[in-house]
Amino acid sequence: MREISAAEDSLLMLQIREGNREAFDALYRKHWRFVYNAAYKRLENYDQAKDIAQDVFIQFWTQQTSRSSAPAIDNLSAYLYVAVRNNVLKWMESEKKFVPIPDLLVQLESRRDDADALIRYNELRLAFESVVEQLPQQQQVIFRMRYDYELSSDEIADKLNVSPKTVRNQLGRALTKLKTALLMTVVCISSFSFAA
Repeated sequence: MREISAAEDSLLMLQIREGNREAFDALYRKHWRFVYNAAYKRLENYDQAKDIAQDVFIQFWTQQTSRSSAPAIDNLSAYLYVAVRNNVLKWMESEKKFVPIPDLLVQLESRRDDADALIRYNELRLAFESVVEQLPQQQQVIFRMRYDYELSSDEIADKLNVSPKTVRNQLGRALTKLKTALLMTVVCISSFSFAA
């Protein structure tokens, strides 16, 4: 049964690459519920999950029909799942729906009685510390002064004898590295709300 479904998907994708709108509609009907559910599971918002699902299929159509060298998709379900995840993350970032990592750690720690929360807390804490320790020395020092000791950029600049702009630049780079490295870990912790 799974092989038949994969063969159907392959045929539909071939037709879609040729601009066949009916093939796209068939593929959309076949996979819409899966895509919507994957988005809803992460967002718990009906309207936003519908919008994400719509975006995923629009991007799929555009990618498959606008480039003759569009990459072959061996596993459509996996492709769609990753597309949903990426679109959810983009939306969360654009809406500023991420809780700062230190706040997330506090939130997880407060649910220590829940065995799953403790496991998630430990996983995230280890991942967080590992990434911080891999930052270049100056970024690491500035990051810890800002978030562990809650010093302002000006205070950090004074203590390190650098300009506030240097502090802001180093913090920005550190946060980008942390966000990139920890994004997947945070997304896996799906039972917590990341809304601000």
